[in-house]
Amino acid sequence: MLRYFIRRLLWACVLFVAVTLVTFVIFFVIPADPARQVCGQRATADCIQRARHFLGLDQPLIVQYGRFLDRLVVHQSLGRSFTIRQDVTQEVMRAAPVTASLVFGGAVLWLLISIPIGILSALRPRSLLDRLTMVAVLVGISAHPVWIGLLGAYFIGFKLHLVPITGYCDFFSPSGDCGGPTQWAYHLLLPWCTFSVLYAATYVRMIRAYTMETLNEDYVRTARAKGASGARVLRAHVIRNAMLPVVTILGMDLGLALGGAFFTESVYGLPGLGRLAVGAIDNFDLPTTQGVVVFATLCILVFSLVVDTLYAWIDPRIRLT
Repeated sequence: MLRYFIRRLLWACVLFVAVTLVTFVIFFVIPADPARQVCGQRATADCIQRARHFLGLDQPLIVQYGRFLDRLVVHQSLGRSFTIRQDVTQEVMRAAPVTASLVFGGAVLWLLISIPIGILSALRPRSLLDRLTMVAVLVGISAHPVWIGLLGAYFIGFKLHLVPITGYCDFFSPSGDCGGPTQWAYHLLLPWCTFSVLYAATYVRMIRAYTMETLNEDYVRTARAKGASGARVLRAHVIRNAMLPVVTILGMDLGLALGGAFFTESVYGLPGLGRLAVGAIDNFDLPTTQGVVVFATLCILVFSLVVDTLYAWIDPRIRLT
């Protein structure tokens, strides 16, 4: 176990350096100068030069990257934004709970939808439920989140006034009428539904396929031949084994969903990491962009480690080697 975690941590360090270094290189390849953005449209050459020195952009790439690693590892700081001159760590920590609320709430919703529907569809192939499910899956996979969000905002939010269209309420720190668990969930209900459509459709199809494959395994037929009830076979043999690949893919999807959440955040005006990253890229703000990349990379690495551990717990035959 210890050797496994040491190897994973070493690999995580290599991956972290690679991702952050590529971000630095891309930033310097783009033909744009953040110093000119700081000085404004009527920037003079002297102002641009002073701004480049103040921001540290006059140093070689390797020196700037070394300073970034020093701030991150030694001082646990992501630096200060080029544009708003605020601490990037605070900006990321302010936006991260919004994106995390959207992603994890959406994940719970799409699992609650996809697991029972996928299993029932696999147990009754070519039935009316199965055919309707496949049609819904096709629509869910084909539809873009922005289009789904606009439809939901117009019909459910604007026409029916069932839920708010925009806004975010803090779970822990209420401000006025907006705050607390109830208002938090109330404002995120429509974004959760929008965000979960694509993943729910994908997971229904995936769970259906894995369940049908497991139903044809020899150990399932053996359990039935020994007189085990259908519910016991489904619970002890089919579902547990069919969920193994789902757990693995879920861990990767949670990390990738941090980036995909931008579309939903943009439709409903949520102040999450997506909006922060897009604003930083538009303004060529390297520290803020790098901060979002670092946070997303760490989340993906942590999710991968947790998933590998869960994978071994679900199936005792698997060992951490």
